[in-house]
Amino acid sequence: MMQVALAGARLVTPGGVREGAALLVSGDRIAAIADEEDVPADIRTVRLDGGWLLPGFIDTQVNGGGGVLFNDQPTLEGVRAIAAAHRRFGTTGLLPTLISDDLSIVEAAMTAIDEAIDAQVPGVLGIHIEGPFLNVAKRGIHDSGKFRRIDDRAFALLTRPSHGIRLLTLAPELAPPGMIRALGEAGVIVSAGHSMAGYEEVRAALAEGLRGFTHLFNAMTPLGSREPGMVGAALEDRASHFGLIVDGHHIHPATLRIALAARGTDGAMLVTDAMPPVGSALARFELMGREIRVTDGMCLGDDGTLAGSALDMASALRNAMDMLGLPITVAARMASGNPAAFLRIDGETGAIAPGLRADLVHLDEDRRVVETWIAGNPSRPAK
Repeated sequence: MMQVALAGARLVTPGGVREGAALLVSGDRIAAIADEEDVPADIRTVRLDGGWLLPGFIDTQVNGGGGVLFNDQPTLEGVRAIAAAHRRFGTTGLLPTLISDDLSIVEAAMTAIDEAIDAQVPGVLGIHIEGPFLNVAKRGIHDSGKFRRIDDRAFALLTRPSHGIRLLTLAPELAPPGMIRALGEAGVIVSAGHSMAGYEEVRAALAEGLRGFTHLFNAMTPLGSREPGMVGAALEDRASHFGLIVDGHHIHPATLRIALAARGTDGAMLVTDAMPPVGSALARFELMGREIRVTDGMCLGDDGTLAGSALDMASALRNAMDMLGLPITVAARMASGNPAAFLRIDGETGAIAPGLRADLVHLDEDRRVVETWIAGNPSRPAK
């Protein structure tokens, strides 16, 4: 089995930053971390020109990229294009995300993900189905005409056998009693979002198996003095995870800093909520018949509603460091280790540690992506 030593960059590991160390990769796995002078002579050394070597980013919310919207192209080729676009920005694992749509489109998207995993499309971990089981009062950019309740037909579709991870965002106050528990027992990871649920309703959902919160603060009940809301429940609970869109538009940086000070960073995940412009030159696109324009780095509907983002994960990591003052070790954990734990794949990927899959990203001194590795296979972004 081919072995290679990656040397010359600082290694960002769960134990801290290692300088003067080399990462030994054997096939698709991280074999060891060694001081550079201790690398065996018979192992080929690849010199990295400074910068940082981090675990590859894992993005649990990717609506599109490379000019493709998943809802419009719920196909193998659509998934392939989205994954390739985000890999340029250090994402080595992702969940293509379907915005609220008809069940026929949900089924097509699930089939496309199965085909992508069968075809070993690099980086595809599963699917995120965001809706259509949402609350119209917190619809955001979603088409509320697609909204519906979870019935037997929908449950059967959502829980059918699959090859990858399945994440579902729903409004917990609209789910029938026991539904969250039944979904969890069938292997679906359930997250709350686009919801009017109050604190007590969210606490009940957590007790039933709710595991996360989709884009915390956005499209949910806020933290209040007498009603803690969904945000309050999320910040109080220590077992769940929550996505944060750190683009300077969705949430004020001070609000994010306060949230992390209250809750800590263990459950925090950087997400992009990315739309087709990421990895493309698109300045506008259509979403459910509405024109969305990219203005000052924001994806906006004609009424000014935020429509996902033009954010990539490398930018999210830089923003977490620059806007929130986080060290690279913490930002890397929010971009890799925490989402891996949320998706229950932290025994496989999400950190630089022996035995884990060699999913890596090399950043230069400006924290721009130089190269990525997925299961040990390298790729450089096109110039």
